Amino acid sequence: MSQPSKNRITIDIYGVEYTIVGTESTRHIRQVASIVDEKMREIHAMNPSLDTHKLAVLTAINTVNDYLKLQDRLEQLEKEIKE
Repeated sequence: MSQPSKNRITIDIYGVEYTIVGTESTRHIRQVASIVDEKMREIHAMNPSLDTHKLAVLTAINTVNDYLKLQDRLEQLEKEIKE
């Protein structure tokens, strides 16, 4: 069984370049990187004294929080559709 082809792309998040390898399209990878960069800059604007490590952790926490809220909303909508 063949594996999906992998894309390799260099992206910039908060001034640091990362090489990402994945099966998603380069457009998708760029979009994800852009959202992460935007969220880090947003959090930094509210907390300029945070070091990069703490900023990254807060960005991850905020992102997972947003994800869980969307997941709950999706489940609620699916339940409403079934009823």
